[in-house]
Amino acid sequence: MDTNIGAYAAKTHLGQLLDRVEAGETLTITRNGKAVAKLVPANPPVASGTAIVESLRAFHEQLRADGAKPFTTEEILDLVKSGRKY
Repeated sequence: MDTNIGAYAAKTHLGQLLDRVEAGETLTITRNGKAVAKLVPANPPVASGTAIVESLRAFHEQLRADGAKPFTTEEILDLVKSGRKY
C-alpha cells in the first residue's frame, strides 16, 4: 500500500521515512496534493521459495474450485509444438 506524504513533511522527517522505506514500505511524496515522487526500497524483499510454492498451491486450488481442468501431457506437448504461449 502506498502512503502519501507532503513535501514539507518529507523534508522534515526524511530519516524516519528512509527507515520505513528500508523496511519495505513505498511512500509517495506530494506537492499541493499532486504526486511528484516515490520513495521505494532499493532492494525490495524477495519472496521465499516456500512462499512461492504456497502461492502456487493456493492458485491451483482456486482454479480447481472454479472448475478448471488441468492440461493433459498430450495437450501440453501439442501446445509446445504449435508454438502457442499460454
